[in-house]
Amino acid sequence: MALTGLEIYKLLPQTNCKECSFPTCLAFAMKLAAKQAELKACPYVSEESKAKLEAASAPPIRLVEIAGDDGKLAVGNETVLFRHEKTFFHRPGLFLRVKDSLPAEEIKKQVAAADAFKADYVGIPLTLDGYAIEAASGDPAAFAGAVKAVRAASKKPLILLTSKPDVAKAWLEAASGTRPLLHAADASNWEAMAEVAKAAKVPLVARAETLDDLATLTQSLTKAGLEDLVLDPGVKGPKDSLEKLTTLRRLAIKKNFRPLGFPIITFPGAGGKADDVLLAAEHIAKYAGFIVLDTFDPASLYGLLVLRQNIYTDPQKPIQVQPGMYEINNPKDDSPVLVTTNFSITYFAIANEVEGSGWPAWLVVTDAEGMSVLTAWAAGKFDSERIAKAVKTVGVEGKVKHRKVIIPGHVAVLSGELEGDLPGWTIMVGPREAVDIGAFLKAMWVN
Repeated sequence: MALTGLEIYKLLPQTNCKECSFPTCLAFAMKLAAKQAELKACPYVSEESKAKLEAASAPPIRLVEIAGDDGKLAVGNETVLFRHEKTFFHRPGLFLRVKDSLPAEEIKKQVAAADAFKADYVGIPLTLDGYAIEAASGDPAAFAGAVKAVRAASKKPLILLTSKPDVAKAWLEAASGTRPLLHAADASNWEAMAEVAKAAKVPLVARAETLDDLATLTQSLTKAGLEDLVLDPGVKGPKDSLEKLTTLRRLAIKKNFRPLGFPIITFPGAGGKADDVLLAAEHIAKYAGFIVLDTFDPASLYGLLVLRQNIYTDPQKPIQVQPGMYEINNPKDDSPVLVTTNFSITYFAIANEVEGSGWPAWLVVTDAEGMSVLTAWAAGKFDSERIAKAVKTVGVEGKVKHRKVIIPGHVAVLSGELEGDLPGWTIMVGPREAVDIGAFLKAMWVN
């Protein structure tokens, strides 16, 4: 359980030495309780107290990391039930199931097609996170061959699906050099699977039908020396998923129940294709860490990835693009210069409209702390001073022979002030909506 400030204070040296940068040990204890300070700031805390304090301050859900040949995925470490309470930190991984009963060339073909999927969402690349290889044949050699085939076509992280220790060993040898997730240990095989996972130093999934059995199993595995665990509660549908996954999250976050304080893996593909997608969407929202899909469909995967991106974007940190000057349609020295903010959706709305219109243009993106035009203007983050500074900083004068700049129609009120901050420049007021930029340039741009 989390300790209160007074409970933490009793474990501190109580010298009020101020070396932690706080006036008293009590003040430091209160900051520790609020997770606004780190224990290492105190140089005199005893080893016994340090062990107790570190155990109490550990995240309620353990961070588990897996790695492929050139990529990693970390899940867990969440501290809240709802994003608006703070934020979600580690987005769940989406994996595609591949069965070892398929020929190696067919496996490579399937994986290569899925691995090639990449979508651009307001400047953020969206891709599949990895592959879950199932030992459907039960043959260690076939399983090892499937792992090698997948690795030949992709460098992404892997999940190994087998409950047989001998098959798991063959699989892990074929996955040497990576850190896959091993699925799964249950009441009948946990000791043997624990030995395999410990020897390979990989995280292990604990699988049970009830939460009581799951807690008992994780306690046995942690006593056996395994720390990186993942939970498989065997959910089967929307109602069962919502009840079990929410209960697991509440027990970990609200009750700090350590035996169930681990990330969760789910398999939403038990039903048809539509059920697969809908259930996966529910698992993204509440509260899976690894999600294994049975089918690869680019349209469905795109929807799931966008949903995940929206949920796991920090609401206090809007999606931003790098401030600077961007070239659209190979602009020249007589091309128009437009100004906007660095909110990603605003930037891509304007860039796409300009590109689609065929007009060559320079787009000056001003640092407005990731806010849209009207929001930034109202907050004082998109004013004439910032626009003038951006125009001067990015070197517009050296790129164009004219002295005209187009500002968004929503901030037409800034035109007079901007003329003072950019002497010698003509300030043009553009349209209020991005969709009208092409028509505006056709009608108004005369160099």
